[in-house]
Amino acid sequence: MKSMKPRGRIMIKITGRVQGVSFRFYTKQKADELGLCGFVKNNPDESVDIVAEGDRPALQKLADWASKGPEFSTVFQCETAWGEYSGEYSSFEIR
Repeated sequence: MKSMKPRGRIMIKITGRVQGVSFRFYTKQKADELGLCGFVKNNPDESVDIVAEGDRPALQKLADWASKGPEFSTVFQCETAWGEYSGEYSSFEIR
């Protein structure tokens, strides 16, 4: 039987000391643990973008985690936007 949990998409932009601190590695680890698909990537302005799809409760857990980040990061701002689930991702990758 299929999961009846509501699915969605979240887009997260994180600014602060978030590059050079394994932020993408730990984001992938967390997303995999939560069963999410999508990607994480560094931006030229030294921010990090996360796009993830899956069960909404798991997406919220990822957003809560991203707002703090891994041990050696310093998150100044964590902007989130919700969207519709598209099913376009089959795994979570580092870009």
